[in-house]
Amino acid sequence: MIQLKNIKLFRGAKCLIEGASFQLHPGHKVGLTGANGAGKSSIFAMLRGELHPESGELDIPAHWTIAHVAQETPALADAAIEFTLDGDVELRQIEAALREAEAAGEGEKVGELHARLGEIDGYSARARAAELLHGLGFGPADLGRPVSDFSGGWRVRLNLARALMCRSDLLLLDEPTNHLDLDAVIWLENWLKDYRGTLLLISHDRDFLDAIVNHIAHIEQQTLTLYRGGYSDFERQRAERMAQQQANYERQQREVTHLQKYIDRFRAQATKARQAQSRIKMLERMELISAAHVDSPFSFSFREPLAAPDPLLVLDQADAGYASTLILQRIMLTLRPGERVGLLGRNGAGKSTLIKLLANAMPPLQGKRVEGKDLRLGYFAQHQLEQLRPDESPLQHMLRLDPETREQEHRNYLGGFDFRGDMATSAVGAFSGGEKSRLALALLIWQRPNLLLLDEPTNHLDLEMRHALTMALQDYQGGMVLVSHDRSLLRATCDRFLLVADGKVQEFDGDLEDYRHWLNKQRLRDKAKEEKDKPEAAPNARAQNKAERHARLQERRPLLKELEQIEKKMAVWQPEKNQLEQALAAPELYQEADKTRLYSLQKRQAELEQQLAQAEERWLTLQEQLEALPDIH
Repeated sequence: MIQLKNIKLFRGAKCLIEGASFQLHPGHKVGLTGANGAGKSSIFAMLRGELHPESGELDIPAHWTIAHVAQETPALADAAIEFTLDGDVELRQIEAALREAEAAGEGEKVGELHARLGEIDGYSARARAAELLHGLGFGPADLGRPVSDFSGGWRVRLNLARALMCRSDLLLLDEPTNHLDLDAVIWLENWLKDYRGTLLLISHDRDFLDAIVNHIAHIEQQTLTLYRGGYSDFERQRAERMAQQQANYERQQREVTHLQKYIDRFRAQATKARQAQSRIKMLERMELISAAHVDSPFSFSFREPLAAPDPLLVLDQADAGYASTLILQRIMLTLRPGERVGLLGRNGAGKSTLIKLLANAMPPLQGKRVEGKDLRLGYFAQHQLEQLRPDESPLQHMLRLDPETREQEHRNYLGGFDFRGDMATSAVGAFSGGEKSRLALALLIWQRPNLLLLDEPTNHLDLEMRHALTMALQDYQGGMVLVSHDRSLLRATCDRFLLVADGKVQEFDGDLEDYRHWLNKQRLRDKAKEEKDKPEAAPNARAQNKAERHARLQERRPLLKELEQIEKKMAVWQPEKNQLEQALAAPELYQEADKTRLYSLQKRQAELEQQLAQAEERWLTLQEQLEALPDIH
């Protein structure tokens, strides 16, 4: 297990944590939370041995393998699947040793290495690596592509796949859902639920945390506290404590009143029973959520739009894509004031393409895109961050956007996004991704849009900012189209969902749980199609069958060899054990004055019993492994 004893941790001259003491047992799944800059990433650096505590003791078992996601990926020529397989260091070492032993004709060593390969499930490693890549959104054709071919976001996914490939005892994941879409997030969630090691997870996705973790380690005011349960349990415990403070309690009550108005409005407008029930349940627990965020540094709201054309925007038989590639066709969509639409769909289905079409960043290939009179678009996508001026401050950005408004009013507004004091006048170039996202949102909100188009707005935003954005969107009077992998945000702000799939955009009659089931069906359909297409894809079926048969024999050979060795040993040990039992049954043995022979026989009997028990257990395991392997035809 991992033990922290009175840890004091600094980053430079800043004290991050003081007096931290707790234990993490094998199998614990812990969410690490706290404000930006509180020390979450520094704790990961400490656990990896890259940062050392100022005082106290950190004890991690020496034999543990620690896996984490690398921050950078060089432009390698290695294929994506080979890069992923490199995550299992022992597998690669065995493969290299096997090549050497086979070249040198060392038969016994080859057998031993094959046995170890079987123990670590090495024969299925390539299939497992392919499954990881597929789950994270890579297609079959991507597996052989060089790493250098992929963009930055996709290289992040490759690094994640490589970390998951490692057979680790401790897995450290820092914001693993950034750069993932919703279907990849759901797949990763299921994978981490089954992970058997100890997991430390930094995430700002409350649904993701709730589904996976059984403890929360929260950093607050240089104190690291371990809470039992998921993130919602932590919020509840923290809310109960903070509600005891009178000033915070009064602020909480104002927030509850605000929420109740929203719930009443939603009850009056909702038309889909299942979705309505899902939303109302979520909103009913937001009273506790609010209480846990009463000390949030963020407080802002959307200014009322200046106009509300009805409809805001119409797509009439619109096709979207590029000159050579049609992605979506015959889209019929009308957006009205007050509508909140969430886009669902698998990776690459065309959600971002639809947002670009709505934003007029991509003209329709066919059909019409008709704007309402006085339409004011507020479009947020990740490329908006690149349009920020790195040498200018948040205040300069605001003054450039609206030079007529007083500087103090701009400062007050920026304070709601936690750009206070020197932060308001610091150059944006040195800001983190989260700080840049907050500024881009602040600039967008100030322009009083009547139609919001948000493409993954929560990337890089922490839990407090996500909560503030959720609250602001609930009060927003205009129309909204949202793409997000944050299910909590989707559930709390969208009145209806559209499904983007198979080149079409259509109503999705269900909630996010129904969408999870839809995704599972799609994955099963994909697997069935792959199986069906396999014989047709093989240019030489006979050669392929022969290769597959050889591969299956190769998988069985080390297991059969080890079984044979075990059976030989048991054939020697069992008769010896029988002879010992006969000798120990003789009464005269116990009458001898010198007990040396008695003790010697008893010791050997115990050794043999242990050896036989271990051998029988291993024999049964090997038989199970053999039964699990495909038959040889």
